[in-house]
Amino acid sequence: MSEDTRSEVYAELAAVGPYGVRPGHALITMVEPHPGHEHAYNRWYEDDHYYAGAMAMPWMFAGRRWVATRDLQLLRYPAESAVARPVTAGCYLSTYWITAGRYADHMRWTVAINRRLNRDARVHHDRTHVFTAFQDHEATVYRDGTAGPRDVHALDHPYAGLVLQVVDADAAERRADLLGRLRDHHLPELLKGSPAALVTVFSPTPLPLDRMSYVKQVEGVGTRLTLLWFLEEDPRRCWQDHFTGLDTAVERTGLGRTELVAPFIPTVPGTDRYVAELR
Repeated sequence: MSEDTRSEVYAELAAVGPYGVRPGHALITMVEPHPGHEHAYNRWYEDDHYYAGAMAMPWMFAGRRWVATRDLQLLRYPAESAVARPVTAGCYLSTYWITAGRYADHMRWTVAINRRLNRDARVHHDRTHVFTAFQDHEATVYRDGTAGPRDVHALDHPYAGLVLQVVDADAAERRADLLGRLRDHHLPELLKGSPAALVTVFSPTPLPLDRMSYVKQVEGVGTRLTLLWFLEEDPRRCWQDHFTGLDTAVERTGLGRTELVAPFIPTVPGTDRYVAELR
């Protein structure tokens, strides 16, 4: 295909299909660099993969990286987690928004580009994917109603922290009820007076069969919900008062259980800040 023909294809693709700014889908990936490779992993991901393997792709329009230093890892619960084994595994978290209605288009590109990156030796293999899934947006609940940043701004607004909560419904047919209870009752009540400005709720989708072999297939498709709590202060300052009972609140619904509650702070792009504090 000539360069002119390729350029015309880009013009045709831009002229059709959804192109709103609502985060209809997300990529949420929690990764554990292998011991001794923390610095190399951070530099590879931040200098190359964050862009070439994510932000340069079509329809992925916002992204942010987060880190859990050792003291933050030790705040996680429950101790026996179906997501992270051990529960402290996964010290880096990356979150990305994808344009609503463009999941399939983005997925075709991401599989192809990651094959190319792997072939060109631009993939860092000294890491473990603890929790990696593309997800569909289900709901966003705001503390302050229409005031403040919307979910579309969440990965660009300078939030001071993030809490990842993973919840499993008791059965697939109960997930919709669990979502409704969280969205309409549980989350609005917990957000009152909270340092969290908003919570986004997503449901995971299965990865394609031609995914990279080092990324395991998504667990909990059909039963799982992923919640991202965006905080206006460092989670260490508000953990005891606001985030130690999220599992109990979910259990009280009688519809499911919490499999992980994990706090993070934002990385500082272009630096290795916090790398020495991971172990």
